[in-house]
Amino acid sequence: MSSQQDREEYLKKLGLHRQQDVLPPEGRKNKDRRQSDKGPVGGFERRVGDRRKTRSSIGRERYLDMVLKERALFAQQGFSRSAEQLLSASGAGTENETVAGERESATGDQLRALLPTQTWLPLNIHLVNLDKGVLTVAPLHELTERQSQNLMNAAVRSGFKVERVEMELWDRADLLRTLQAVHDLSADRCEKTLSIWLNDLDNGLLLNQFQRDLLAEALQMRVSDIHLVQDNAPDAPNWIKYRVDGDLIPIHLLPAEAMARLTTLLKRDAGLNFGDRSTPKDGRFGFVWQGRSVDVRVAAGPQAQDGEKLTLRLLDRAGLKSFEELFTRYPEVSDHMARLLAPEIKGGGGLILMSGPTGSGKSTTLYACVLEIDRRRRHVLTIEDPIEYEMRYATQWQVTQATGAGREFADLIRAAMRHDPDYIVIGEMRDMSTVETALKAAESGHTVISTIHADTAAQTLERLRSFMPPERERSSTYTLSQQIRCVLNQRLVKTLCHACSIKTQAKDALSQQQMELLELEPETNVRTHNPSGCDLCNRTGVLGRTLLLEALMISTPLAKRDPIFHALMHNVGDVMHQEGVSYISRKQGLLWLVKDGLIDPKIALVMMEA
Repeated sequence: MSSQQDREEYLKKLGLHRQQDVLPPEGRKNKDRRQSDKGPVGGFERRVGDRRKTRSSIGRERYLDMVLKERALFAQQGFSRSAEQLLSASGAGTENETVAGERESATGDQLRALLPTQTWLPLNIHLVNLDKGVLTVAPLHELTERQSQNLMNAAVRSGFKVERVEMELWDRADLLRTLQAVHDLSADRCEKTLSIWLNDLDNGLLLNQFQRDLLAEALQMRVSDIHLVQDNAPDAPNWIKYRVDGDLIPIHLLPAEAMARLTTLLKRDAGLNFGDRSTPKDGRFGFVWQGRSVDVRVAAGPQAQDGEKLTLRLLDRAGLKSFEELFTRYPEVSDHMARLLAPEIKGGGGLILMSGPTGSGKSTTLYACVLEIDRRRRHVLTIEDPIEYEMRYATQWQVTQATGAGREFADLIRAAMRHDPDYIVIGEMRDMSTVETALKAAESGHTVISTIHADTAAQTLERLRSFMPPERERSSTYTLSQQIRCVLNQRLVKTLCHACSIKTQAKDALSQQQMELLELEPETNVRTHNPSGCDLCNRTGVLGRTLLLEALMISTPLAKRDPIFHALMHNVGDVMHQEGVSYISRKQGLLWLVKDGLIDPKIALVMMEA
């Protein structure tokens, strides 16, 4: 079958017979219409779902020709890759993308990641998928009516819309192999493997199995980082800790000898010198979990007198978010950013900044921008330290801090401009030379996207100015006023577990003054934190985090930007009041999260004062 026939067949599967079928039938909604979209929650979520489905379809159509040619080449070389796998690797999204709230469709991987393990693992079933409210499972033994009902209840509590459970007949041998693979990656197995290995420390097979189960357990618990401390002092604890939703949780306690063997194995896999404990080092290795590849970045450094500290960053591509997922509650921001990154915009230049403290999701937003860009028609060049996710169809450069190497941020930005980029993505603005070079790149017609550490949107601009040399402060500030397009200052806020959070009315949870601050009517329904929690949230009462945004969007024509320049020179806070500037405050975001029942009103009040 020809490549063109493959393309037509795949388009028919998607329901897209012509390119114009995937384009939005009408233009962008204006600000007033977007505000009206925030009416009935169901209608708003349906509209967000339609927007996401349209963008996902456009992304899949965008890279389909390239993917089909790559697939044919891989087949000639003996590699088997499906079009779906290659489209997913390109960041085009999947057909099962869903909005926040009740989900009617999900893959088996999504179900296994979100359903509590104890609700489905003991049933000896394989979770196949969820399609239009029908949960399909392949059971080893027939489920009773009560077991099916308990499984439905667990799925509903986890945010899925399940109307019934259907059984799918599998070959028993195939099902047993599948169940074995799932059990091998379950969190329950890790503690058992550790116990067996500690009784036979010289068994290398058990050590390798514990490492694999440790990583699988961490991914299943949505861990972002694993911390390991190996200290040879007799009274020093050797803990393995997981960072979940921003908090460090001690999980496994190992003897010093066992921890030393584990850290040696991890360093060896990461390509590090495992005999050197005194020098900080970085490396990485790959791990396959539930059919997808996960990168593990390893940082090693000295601990106390003769110990070592390892930090593992888990980089799962499945954790990358699209614009619609990130900005579900900020459609105006999503539309503004989409316009800035549209392939039709060429030569306009501009500077887009993401700011916030460490661990606030800046890199996630940065990669969402890369995924939004049409990399088939535009050249995207990223400069990172280190490269976190490998992005198909983008050029990625690694910063080297070695003296005289000529591969620091400023050097690579200057070199990048000779490679005909449309977009230059800079991992972080951290010094004077980087800021000045980035401004020159934006001034010369390149769209520059970067991150910077700052607490507010206004402070982001102040921090940029602080990097400017005194003798060129005025000219650099003028360039900044001309090139700045958007500043997104963000936080990640812990969200309440909807399975156990307490539903109440505002008058029963807050004082009159607090209700006025949150702009709530006494009869407004809110959710408050349940300190006892449930099995879904591991008895914490919180489950996951959501984006809290402060956005400064500037669409003022260049000829009318003098007031923005004067505001930057004298009072940065005045920028948000200028013509053509749209501003969404952090308080507005908190009010939306409270009214949507995602955070406790009292937590919102604390964050307003911070």
